[in-house]
Amino acid sequence: MTTVHAYAAPSATDPLVPTTIERRDVGARDVLIKIAYAGICHSDIHTVRGEWGPQQYPLTVGHEIVGVVEEVGSEVTRHQVGDRVGVGCMVNSCGECANCAEGEEQYCLKGNVGTYGAKDRDGTITQGGYSTHVVVVENFVLSVPESIPYEAAAPLLCAGITTYSPLNHWNAGPGTKVAVVGLGGLGHMAVKIAHAMGAEVTVLSQSLSKQEDGKRFGATDYFATSDPETFEKLAMSFDLIINTVSAKIDLDAYLSLLRLNGTMVNVGAPADALPLHVFTLFNQRRSFAGSGIGGIRETQEMLDFCAEHGIAPEVEVISAEAINEAYERVLSSDVRYRFVIDTATLAQAG
Repeated sequence: MTTVHAYAAPSATDPLVPTTIERRDVGARDVLIKIAYAGICHSDIHTVRGEWGPQQYPLTVGHEIVGVVEEVGSEVTRHQVGDRVGVGCMVNSCGECANCAEGEEQYCLKGNVGTYGAKDRDGTITQGGYSTHVVVVENFVLSVPESIPYEAAAPLLCAGITTYSPLNHWNAGPGTKVAVVGLGGLGHMAVKIAHAMGAEVTVLSQSLSKQEDGKRFGATDYFATSDPETFEKLAMSFDLIINTVSAKIDLDAYLSLLRLNGTMVNVGAPADALPLHVFTLFNQRRSFAGSGIGGIRETQEMLDFCAEHGIAPEVEVISAEAINEAYERVLSSDVRYRFVIDTATLAQAG
């Protein structure tokens, strides 16, 4: 075991603090990564505050990780020392079930192993990327293209794949009209990716405060959902709606914006239930769906797609000592559009 610097939540109510955590020795199929940057995801906040269920503390979160390979196990063939690599929301799966065989490890029938707060195959609880190093089995380590700015690459491992996967699955592209609900960390990536795929993109946001950004990211139109006329004007307009907000919304109102055979996909994860009237689905044979990240193969595809099209998240790089302040700013929507921790500051924190 190796001791490394990290930031951890001592409990569901205390601020995160500097600490040290243990990383396992590098096994035959493992990759040791020196972490350069780790993104802050809203999921990190939900998790450390116990909003998605009880946790074992202290807990180090972070599942948007980029770094450099420092050591590889004797049987590793996919990566070598010095490679730019990334780790996303999962670090293992059974590798044997039907879904894993299809490259959909995120839907592993035995449950994938999350990057933090999950029981790993050796029985330990996984600890995430707010740390200086991590050891991950090679199959769950991604190659980060050189053309993607290093500090901006980290959020692609969650925000990027979380939006790319449903856009890819539901065939966003030329001739399709896509609406993105919310222009935050997830939403701004959905707009950039859908635009690059060739879709006509509309942003639906509570206000017009980010309209200029939306257009810069590739949106053709931008509407305020606080204006009741928006829903009248856009009725039966879209083939696909990607809902990125993690809050209660009026599903029936948004579903009414779908045309025949249209689909609304939730990628935001509100803690509360979202009720709807089934007759809204009957009308125009609409569908309501959910999507959770993507498999390793699709995540690599997303990284390569972003490199090819010059897509990167908008980020604000912070030091480790600013993590707790960043959490509060995320909750008050005071970030454009993703915080990324410079993990070199972890050793000096506290």
